[in-house]
Amino acid sequence: MIPVQPQRFLEDLHALRAFGAAGVGKGVVRPAFSEADIASRDWLAGKMQEAGLTPVFDPLGSLFGLAEGPSLLMGSHSDSQPEGGWLDGALGVIAALEVARASKEAGGPAVSVVSFQDEEGRFGVTTGSSVWGGNISLEQADKLVDGDGVSLAEARAAMGARGGDFVDPARFSGFIEMHIEQGPHLITSGEKVGVVGAIVGIRDMKVTFGGQQNHAGTTPMELRRDAFQGLSAFNARINERFRNVVTPTTVWTIGHVSLYPNASSIVPGRVTFSMQWRDGDSDRLGRMEEIIRDTAAQVAAEMGLTLDYGPMLGLEPVAMDARLRGALEAAAEAEAPGNWRVLPSGALHDATNVARLMPVSMLFVPSIGGISHDFAEDTQEADLVTGLNVLARAVAAL
Repeated sequence: MIPVQPQRFLEDLHALRAFGAAGVGKGVVRPAFSEADIASRDWLAGKMQEAGLTPVFDPLGSLFGLAEGPSLLMGSHSDSQPEGGWLDGALGVIAALEVARASKEAGGPAVSVVSFQDEEGRFGVTTGSSVWGGNISLEQADKLVDGDGVSLAEARAAMGARGGDFVDPARFSGFIEMHIEQGPHLITSGEKVGVVGAIVGIRDMKVTFGGQQNHAGTTPMELRRDAFQGLSAFNARINERFRNVVTPTTVWTIGHVSLYPNASSIVPGRVTFSMQWRDGDSDRLGRMEEIIRDTAAQVAAEMGLTLDYGPMLGLEPVAMDARLRGALEAAAEAEAPGNWRVLPSGALHDATNVARLMPVSMLFVPSIGGISHDFAEDTQEADLVTGLNVLARAVAAL
């Protein structure tokens, strides 16, 4: 086993949290390309250099700490949700750093580290790894805009001269990503480790209903073309129409709504909302898209609304590599005998995109209360160290 130093690992994890620390508990506000995000990446580059790795920023701002010659790549992301916790993404980056550093100190296998940019989707779906993995071109990504209308091209200009060339994926033998579960299964069962069997696929698009903006006091109800009522009708129908298609693990969400002109005395003339759905079966994802489009078209026709769609973003379900997964399973049994499980990932991760380039696998540790994407996100430090030890055992075996 690689002789990792748990205290050093925890100190670095807490140090990273200081960039964008906010709210109660261990909250973090560190969106992609924010001042806190860029400062944290500069700090991380320094830690990589101290560990004997060569820090390299790619054009998107993803930061690699490269070992000499061929190596195993590990890491995750260090940007956060608009209101996030201290472990989502950051855990995988700092755990990878500690394993890489300890391995180099002990003369062990070569390990490189990565913190991908914009995993949390300020501009798209796992943007940094998506571009590196070839799922979307840099030119296409530059045209993506955030909720405030800022383009990715404008935002990444804040990286200044840091950006270099894309790192050649051929130098890596595989990718392992450690992460908090972000769900209730491990914490409920009391198990200490989860080895991921597969990552679900995801689809995400914007839907817009256009109606007629009008006076809220003088426009009779029967004459209204109320865009928000279109959204209300769509939301009521979609659950029923999915009923015979989905499984208990399928999920769908309307998570962002933009109402225009968003005034109390005006009949809404336009509403744009996000529609996202996830499942482990590509065919089911496609069938759900058909139902979404058919339902939206029916609502628009019945209510006299126009209907438009934004670009479809998404990734296919990904099974984990058998060799890498096997090493994690053996290490989990050694560290937590009989107290671990194989489970799917309902959350999307950078490993999905990296799987286009090389074998990948993932490791989970419990999330207290199953909470993530919130200031309350947390994991017992003993569980964090158990995950670190599993990672170190697996790397040594590989």
